[in-house]
Amino acid sequence: MSKDAPAGAGRHTEGRPTAPDAVEVRAVTEDELPLWDRAVARGFLRPHLAEGTEYRRLTFEPGRFLGAFDPYDPSRCVATFRSFDTGLTVPGGALLPVDAITAVTVNSTHRRRGLLRRMMGQDLAAAKERGSAAAILIAAEHPIYGRYGFGPATRNQSWTVDLGRGRLREDLPASGGRTDFVTMAEARKHGAELHERWRRRQPGAIGRSDTWWKLHTGEVTLPGFDWKEPFLALHRDAEGTVTGLIAYTVDDVWEGNLPNCTLTVQDFLALDREAAVALWRLAFSVDWVRTVAIGNLAPDDPLPLLLTDPRAAVPGRDSSDFLWLRLLDLPAAFTARSYRAPGRLVLEVADPDGFAAGRWALETAADGTGRCTPTGEAADLALDASALAALYLGTESAVRLHTAGLLTELTGGAAERADLLLRTAVQAWNPDGF
Repeated sequence: MSKDAPAGAGRHTEGRPTAPDAVEVRAVTEDELPLWDRAVARGFLRPHLAEGTEYRRLTFEPGRFLGAFDPYDPSRCVATFRSFDTGLTVPGGALLPVDAITAVTVNSTHRRRGLLRRMMGQDLAAAKERGSAAAILIAAEHPIYGRYGFGPATRNQSWTVDLGRGRLREDLPASGGRTDFVTMAEARKHGAELHERWRRRQPGAIGRSDTWWKLHTGEVTLPGFDWKEPFLALHRDAEGTVTGLIAYTVDDVWEGNLPNCTLTVQDFLALDREAAVALWRLAFSVDWVRTVAIGNLAPDDPLPLLLTDPRAAVPGRDSSDFLWLRLLDLPAAFTARSYRAPGRLVLEVADPDGFAAGRWALETAADGTGRCTPTGEAADLALDASALAALYLGTESAVRLHTAGLLTELTGGAAERADLLLRTAVQAWNPDGF
């Protein structure tokens, strides 16, 4: 997750001028993690309840935790930035090596001094050198990251289901397997194995590290991370293979002597329709529950159509863009993914930071493969790196961006041809913040 304010020139809030370059941006040491952890809490406007050093040590990689230190108080970290390597599933199932950026903060006392730009520039250059084809982040604020070449690459969909209006359709097939509640230790083992199989099928998904599973099952804690043990169930098919997972909590709300509880789904993974139906059947049949709330589901998930009344599923306010992407190596990124139709398109890409800048020929074949190479030919579309990132996983429409004035057609019908090549049958989705 990232939070910041626009970068630029500024002054110390106590009136003492600090030249922007005087603030030191550098990698923090493991011994400095308590300072860095406190700065993260301050930057996200959260009370620092206790040190999260134990958790931070589990994720620490030398050179990947950046901090900014003001010369007037070198013991205080005033900006933070962290990145780590992971794989992003692209259309076709390949894992693209990406630089995942998180914990981006700048203290309100040090805004508008270019600290984010310095940290971002340092990290992206290092990521490209390491061989990352792209960078990803979760943007807390929409206006900030487009200027660094990021574009919204996945969307999520939240739902609130009124069980008084709609239940699962009775004609849906019963599972030939079984659903059982499990312990958190079992969830760490079987859930991790399930997720590895699931994410290969879902464009936009990223990996879940061992530390992720430890944090989300309570083996380790991070002060301020509001965790309580959920109900967690696994679905197994007739052969005993784990094919689905659901984690949820239930509040305890009664009005008089009548229950009015909400079941909140925290995690939902299903490899097939049978597993999905079985897990929804469990969630929709819990005693005392009148409402089921799902905070992050795939935008094309068929859940409403599984109900007797699809209108019982009301879109939630949390439906929004989620994962943002920044392309660093166009030939590697566009070769990694698959395509639904053969074609050829020349793109003129504007990128002040240079990673994606230039004129590129995107060529796709009937077998779904493609390549992106530099060219001197006349361009069909002109766009910036942010718009190209939004198109890369197939989430955004080139026609829509053209209508909004966010890309330019240089050849008639080029936006429609771009959509034919880049749009996908399964929409990109990432259920995980980081």
